Amino acid sequence: MSIVDSIFMQMFGRPKDVLGRFGGIIMARMNQAFTYSVIDLLEIQSNDKVLEVGFGSGVGIQRLTKLASAGYIAGIDYSQEMVEQATARNIAEIEAGLVDLRQGSVESLPFEDNTFNKALAVNSMQVWPDAVVGLREVRRVMKVGGRIALGFTFYSGQPSTGLTQILTTAGFTQARLVQTDRDFCALAIAP
Repeated sequence: MSIVDSIFMQMFGRPKDVLGRFGGIIMARMNQAFTYSVIDLLEIQSNDKVLEVGFGSGVGIQRLTKLASAGYIAGIDYSQEMVEQATARNIAEIEAGLVDLRQGSVESLPFEDNTFNKALAVNSMQVWPDAVVGLREVRRVMKVGGRIALGFTFYSGQPSTGLTQILTTAGFTQARLVQTDRDFCALAIAP
Protein backbone atom coordinates (compact mmCIF):
# COMPACT_ATOMS: atom_id res chain seq x y z
CA MET A 1 0.00 0.00 0.00
CA SER A 2 1.38 3.40 -0.95
CA ILE A 3 1.77 6.22 1.57
CA VAL A 4 -1.14 8.10 0.00
CA ASP A 5 -3.37 5.00 0.15
CA SER A 6 -2.37 4.48 3.77
CA ILE A 7 -3.27 8.08 4.66
CA PHE A 8 -6.65 7.81 2.91
CA MET A 9 -7.39 4.51 4.68
CA GLN A 10 -6.50 6.10 8.04
CA MET A 11 -8.73 9.11 7.28
CA PHE A 12 -11.68 7.50 5.54
CA GLY A 13 -11.51 3.69 5.27
CA ARG A 14 -10.83 2.77 8.88
CA PRO A 15 -10.47 6.16 10.57
CA LYS A 16 -7.77 6.29 13.21
CA ASP A 17 -6.06 8.91 15.40
CA VAL A 18 -5.96 12.59 14.42
CA LEU A 19 -6.28 11.87 10.69
CA GLY A 20 -9.31 9.69 11.38
CA ARG A 21 -11.03 12.37 13.45
CA PHE A 22 -10.41 14.90 10.69
CA GLY A 23 -11.65 12.39 8.10
CA GLY A 24 -14.84 11.95 10.13
CA ILE A 25 -15.55 15.67 9.96
CA ILE A 26 -15.02 15.65 6.20
CA MET A 27 -17.19 12.55 5.70
CA ALA A 28 -20.02 14.03 7.77
CA ARG A 29 -20.23 16.97 5.37
CA MET A 30 -19.52 15.14 2.12
CA ASN A 31 -21.77 12.12 2.71
CA GLN A 32 -24.75 13.62 4.54
CA ALA A 33 -27.06 14.15 1.56
CA PHE A 34 -26.21 10.76 0.05
CA THR A 35 -26.65 8.99 3.40
CA TYR A 36 -30.08 10.60 3.74
CA SER A 37 -31.02 9.39 0.25
CA VAL A 38 -30.00 5.81 1.15
CA ILE A 39 -32.06 6.04 4.35
CA ASP A 40 -35.02 7.31 2.32
CA LEU A 41 -34.84 4.20 0.10
CA LEU A 42 -35.46 2.07 3.23
CA GLU A 43 -38.75 3.88 3.95
CA ILE A 44 -38.10 4.03 7.69
CA GLN A 45 -41.21 3.83 9.90
CA SER A 46 -41.53 5.23 13.42
CA ASN A 47 -41.24 1.83 15.13
CA ASP A 48 -38.46 0.32 12.97
CA LYS A 49 -35.38 -1.33 14.45
CA VAL A 50 -32.46 -0.22 12.29
CA LEU A 51 -28.80 -1.25 12.13
CA GLU A 52 -26.16 0.94 10.51
CA VAL A 53 -22.83 -0.72 9.77
CA GLY A 54 -19.96 1.76 9.55
CA PHE A 55 -21.92 4.72 10.89
CA GLY A 56 -18.93 7.08 10.78
CA SER A 57 -19.54 10.40 12.47
CA GLY A 58 -23.20 9.56 13.12
CA VAL A 59 -25.11 11.83 10.73
CA GLY A 60 -27.13 8.85 9.49
CA ILE A 61 -27.83 7.73 13.06
CA GLN A 62 -29.07 11.24 13.81
CA ARG A 63 -31.49 11.12 10.87
CA LEU A 64 -32.64 7.59 11.73
CA THR A 65 -33.58 8.60 15.28
CA LYS A 66 -35.89 11.28 13.91
CA LEU A 67 -37.59 8.86 11.50
CA ALA A 68 -37.78 5.85 13.85
CA SER A 69 -38.71 7.93 16.88
CA ALA A 70 -40.49 5.02 18.60
CA GLY A 71 -38.00 2.40 17.39
CA TYR A 72 -34.46 1.37 18.12
CA ILE A 73 -31.29 2.41 16.28
CA ALA A 74 -28.04 0.48 16.63
CA GLY A 75 -24.71 0.85 14.95
CA ILE A 76 -21.33 -0.80 14.72
CA ASP A 77 -18.15 0.86 13.52
CA TYR A 78 -14.61 -0.44 13.39
CA SER A 79 -13.15 2.95 14.35
CA GLN A 80 -13.04 4.13 17.96
CA GLU A 81 -12.71 7.71 16.66
CA MET A 82 -15.99 7.37 14.76
CA VAL A 83 -17.73 5.84 17.78
CA GLU A 84 -16.63 8.87 19.80
CA GLN A 85 -17.82 11.38 17.16
CA ALA A 86 -21.15 9.62 16.64
CA THR A 87 -21.68 9.33 20.39
CA ALA A 88 -21.12 13.06 20.86
CA ARG A 89 -23.54 13.80 17.99
CA ASN A 90 -26.25 11.48 19.39
CA ILE A 91 -25.67 11.66 23.15
CA ALA A 92 -29.26 12.58 24.11
CA GLU A 93 -30.72 9.64 22.17
CA ILE A 94 -28.10 7.27 23.63
CA GLU A 95 -28.89 8.41 27.16
CA ALA A 96 -32.61 7.93 26.45
CA GLY A 97 -31.93 4.32 25.37
CA LEU A 98 -33.03 4.87 21.76
CA VAL A 99 -29.55 4.49 20.25
CA ASP A 100 -26.85 1.88 20.86
CA LEU A 101 -23.46 2.55 19.22
CA ARG A 102 -20.63 0.05 19.51
CA GLN A 103 -17.11 -0.43 18.27
CA GLY A 104 -16.63 -3.71 16.49
CA SER A 105 -16.57 -5.60 13.23
CA VAL A 106 -19.34 -6.53 10.82
CA GLU A 107 -18.01 -10.10 10.82
CA SER A 108 -19.07 -10.53 14.46
CA LEU A 109 -22.09 -8.37 15.26
CA PRO A 110 -22.91 -8.08 18.99
CA PHE A 111 -26.68 -8.32 18.42
CA GLU A 112 -29.20 -11.14 18.75
CA ASP A 113 -30.61 -13.02 15.77
CA ASN A 114 -33.74 -11.51 14.16
CA THR A 115 -33.39 -8.10 15.81
CA PHE A 116 -33.58 -5.57 12.97
CA ASN A 117 -36.07 -5.00 10.19
CA LYS A 118 -33.87 -2.47 8.35
CA ALA A 119 -30.09 -2.27 7.84
CA LEU A 120 -27.75 -0.04 5.91
CA ALA A 121 -24.12 0.65 5.17
CA VAL A 122 -22.87 3.71 3.30
CA ASN A 123 -19.35 3.73 1.85
CA SER A 124 -18.45 0.94 4.23
CA MET A 125 -18.58 -2.49 2.59
CA GLN A 126 -15.59 -1.80 0.34
CA VAL A 127 -13.27 -1.87 3.39
CA TRP A 128 -14.75 -4.98 5.03
CA PRO A 129 -12.28 -7.88 5.09
CA ASP A 130 -14.88 -10.20 3.49
CA ALA A 131 -18.12 -8.73 2.12
CA VAL A 132 -20.00 -12.03 1.96
CA VAL A 133 -19.10 -12.96 5.55
CA GLY A 134 -20.13 -9.49 6.73
CA LEU A 135 -23.41 -9.59 4.83
CA ARG A 136 -24.23 -13.06 6.17
CA GLU A 137 -23.73 -11.70 9.66
CA VAL A 138 -26.03 -8.75 8.88
CA ARG A 139 -28.58 -11.24 7.53
CA ARG A 140 -28.36 -13.19 10.81
CA VAL A 141 -29.44 -10.18 12.88
CA MET A 142 -32.25 -9.22 10.48
CA LYS A 143 -35.88 -10.29 10.69
CA VAL A 144 -37.54 -12.13 7.83
CA GLY A 145 -38.77 -9.54 5.35
CA GLY A 146 -36.23 -6.98 6.55
CA ARG A 147 -34.68 -4.61 4.02
CA ILE A 148 -31.01 -3.78 3.50
CA ALA A 149 -29.47 -0.86 1.59
CA LEU A 150 -25.79 -0.64 0.64
CA GLY A 151 -24.93 2.82 -0.65
CA PHE A 152 -21.75 3.89 -2.44
CA THR A 153 -20.60 7.26 -3.68
CA PHE A 154 -18.46 7.45 -6.80
CA TYR A 155 -15.30 8.01 -4.73
CA SER A 156 -15.81 4.88 -2.60
CA GLY A 157 -13.95 2.72 -5.09
CA GLN A 158 -16.70 0.07 -4.93
CA PRO A 159 -17.80 -1.21 -8.35
CA SER A 160 -21.51 -1.71 -8.90
CA THR A 161 -20.99 -4.84 -10.99
CA GLY A 162 -21.50 -8.03 -9.04
CA LEU A 163 -23.04 -6.31 -6.03
CA THR A 164 -26.47 -7.90 -6.40
CA GLN A 165 -24.80 -11.31 -6.76
CA ILE A 166 -22.86 -10.73 -3.51
CA LEU A 167 -26.13 -9.97 -1.71
CA THR A 168 -27.72 -13.11 -3.15
CA THR A 169 -24.70 -15.23 -2.17
CA ALA A 170 -24.98 -13.84 1.38
CA GLY A 171 -28.61 -15.03 1.62
CA PHE A 172 -30.65 -12.01 0.54
CA THR A 173 -33.33 -12.03 -2.17
CA GLN A 174 -34.81 -9.53 -4.63
CA ALA A 175 -31.46 -7.76 -4.91
CA ARG A 176 -31.51 -4.77 -7.22
CA LEU A 177 -29.42 -1.74 -8.02
CA VAL A 178 -30.55 1.89 -7.91
CA GLN A 179 -28.16 4.23 -9.71
CA THR A 180 -27.77 7.95 -10.18
CA ASP A 181 -25.23 9.63 -12.45
CA ARG A 182 -22.40 9.09 -9.97
CA ASP A 183 -23.64 7.08 -6.99
CA PHE A 184 -25.50 3.80 -6.49
CA CYS A 185 -27.29 1.73 -3.90
CA ALA A 186 -28.00 -2.00 -3.73
CA LEU A 187 -31.26 -3.01 -2.09
CA ALA A 188 -32.37 -6.48 -1.01
CA ILE A 189 -34.74 -8.38 1.28
CA ALA A 190 -33.93 -10.85 4.07
CA PRO A 191 -35.95 -14.02 3.30
